[in-house]
Amino acid sequence: MLTVILLLSILVLLIVLLIVTLRRSRVRAEDIEAVLSRIWQASGVAEKIGEVVTHAREIKGIHRSIEQMLRVPAARGAFGEIALETILSDQLPPDMFGVREKVLDGKIPDAHIRSTVGIICIDSKFPLENYRKMVEAGDSAEKETFKKNFLRDVNGHLKKILSDYICPDKGSADFAFAYIPSEGVYWFLVNEAYPLLREYAKKGVQVVSPLTLAHKVELIKAGVQAKRLSQKAEEVKQDIIRLSRAFSAVDGMWRVLYGTHMRNLQAKAEELNSAYQRLREEFDRISNLE
Repeated sequence: MLTVILLLSILVLLIVLLIVTLRRSRVRAEDIEAVLSRIWQASGVAEKIGEVVTHAREIKGIHRSIEQMLRVPAARGAFGEIALETILSDQLPPDMFGVREKVLDGKIPDAHIRSTVGIICIDSKFPLENYRKMVEAGDSAEKETFKKNFLRDVNGHLKKILSDYICPDKGSADFAFAYIPSEGVYWFLVNEAYPLLREYAKKGVQVVSPLTLAHKVELIKAGVQAKRLSQKAEEVKQDIIRLSRAFSAVDGMWRVLYGTHMRNLQAKAEELNSAYQRLREEFDRISNLE
């Protein structure tokens, strides 16, 4: 869009310059048309505008496809799960998360993260049907009705997550994530139902969007890495302690060997040498007598 605006601005400026030139001098219209045609072809403006229009149509088609997909509950759920799995696989190693796996005595969340505080469950099946109806409704009264229904659905969904996925006695963390695959819906709830979100956040159910979930996942990952680093440091510490104990034992044995046995051996050697010297002197004396 910005490129198109710039190109149109350039064309307007060219037209203004041509008009001023025409007023100041006598130029034939055919000559102006030929010059404009050459400028148009040489600048490649037509091709660029064509490319912009083509890209705009492609983006519109993609948006329409996603919009149609989100109208169908099953497709919407699948889209949410795929988007959730993409975020987790992009940011976490495979041993830190799971998708559609049994945890917590048979519960199967859409995804879960293995953290330092337990298993963090993530539910991506957010109820959006009444939200879609609210957006599409033309009458203000209908909008308000669908809004109330949507907030009622949200309350029920968050209550179910609280019941199913927050059970620290079974190994879960003391919180879980309710994932909304739409920033627009997330910010609607933040603006229109903040007290509801805050109440459930106090109980442990945190409503997240793709952006906020990605941020929280990075924090969880940093916590896990810090714990692993701490564990490695503890292992090194224990290795040093064991080495110190082994050195102390060797040092004790060396002190006994050198301080006691070696000195005793040296004393015995000197005593033996003295006896030998006396015996040798006696043999020399006898030899001299012969």
